[in-house]
Amino acid sequence: MLQPANHETITIDDAEAAELLVGAVDLHVHASPSPFPRRLPIAEAAWQAHEAGFRAILTKSHHHSMVTDIRATSEALGGLPIPVVSGVALNNYVGGLNPYAAELALAQGGRIVWFPTISSDAHICVHEAEGENLKFPTNNLGLRHTAEIGILDAEGRLKPEVLDILEVIKTHDAIMSCGHLDPAQIGVLIAQASEMGIERILVNHPNFVIQADPQRVRRWVEMGARIEHSICQYDDRTSFHQWGLDVLISFIEAAGIDNTLLGSDLGQANNPYPVDAYARIVRGLLDAGVPRGDVRKLINDNPADLLGI
Repeated sequence: MLQPANHETITIDDAEAAELLVGAVDLHVHASPSPFPRRLPIAEAAWQAHEAGFRAILTKSHHHSMVTDIRATSEALGGLPIPVVSGVALNNYVGGLNPYAAELALAQGGRIVWFPTISSDAHICVHEAEGENLKFPTNNLGLRHTAEIGILDAEGRLKPEVLDILEVIKTHDAIMSCGHLDPAQIGVLIAQASEMGIERILVNHPNFVIQADPQRVRRWVEMGARIEHSICQYDDRTSFHQWGLDVLISFIEAAGIDNTLLGSDLGQANNPYPVDAYARIVRGLLDAGVPRGDVRKLINDNPADLLGI
């Protein structure tokens, strides 16, 4: 098993934080290849996480399925040091609400399907309203502007292709992420997924782009969802930093510690490495009085349970 070229080991000086990272699972790593500028490729992300004691990571692209990227990387290096999985985000670049794309990704070992992220109405509206203030990357390939993809028809019912995709997710016992949809669509999607018996339902960064408050998040949890918060938005060294840890803690209290997990949402150029940000936020939560056992649930037990490992 070969390390990637130019591998960089991350040193964590905080012994208590380093101990808590052992067994962690990061379900939100943005590695290359990607049209967005990335700081580290799949193999480097895996090795950095492995050396910090993580048991698995999940890589995400807004533009394509990374399932085959992971396989090619693993074969080229004679394996990866920890499990690395991915899935597919149903944006314009894979045909939108495309059950064929979802089925292919999951049949090849993918573990998650994200409903529209950067092609959602919420993302496009917030991006146009806030521009650079959204702090979201810009693609470096000159791609055309993404078009809005909604999951509801004119009567407010889920489109047939959405129901097809949900059946695919259920068949593979995969994670269904609500992507960057607006709160109203998310509510409809969670209700349908729960009714169909999908057990792995995830809402990503509910207060970023989606703009949901803690009370709405509590209702989503009651409907069967789990909530992931992005570490990058609470680490003041990142380009995505927006809130103090008091905001994160208020959402954790609303959803409940057993229904909440943390993911780095990092890997972008000019941002800290995911492992480094985990150590920073773990220390911040401990200093804020969050019990060690609860911190471990947020970064270890809960994401591992959602992934099914």
